[in-house]
Amino acid sequence: MNLQEQLELCAYYYKKWKKLANSSKSLEEAKKFMKKAFFWLELQSAYLALWSIENLKGKDQKVREKLIIAKANLAKKLADYAEEILREFKF
Repeated sequence: MNLQEQLELCAYYYKKWKKLANSSKSLEEAKKFMKKAFFWLELQSAYLALWSIENLKGKDQKVREKLIIAKANLAKKLADYAEEILREFKF
């Protein structure tokens, strides 16, 4: 998945969860939805920051190594989020 697709995916889910939060019937439900919206916003910001660093200093070997670690951390964060969502479906 390229950066543009990642950013579009993050934006889509941010807007989806934000819309659900705004239309929720209870404060607890709104908090739950906003937590998910903020996750996607944070992920989008992180992808954009990594892309910026990669374009500015991506030729430096040490920077590239740190970028790989950062991308792996984002992938783990996304996997943890998916696991959390699956637990919610299982109740």
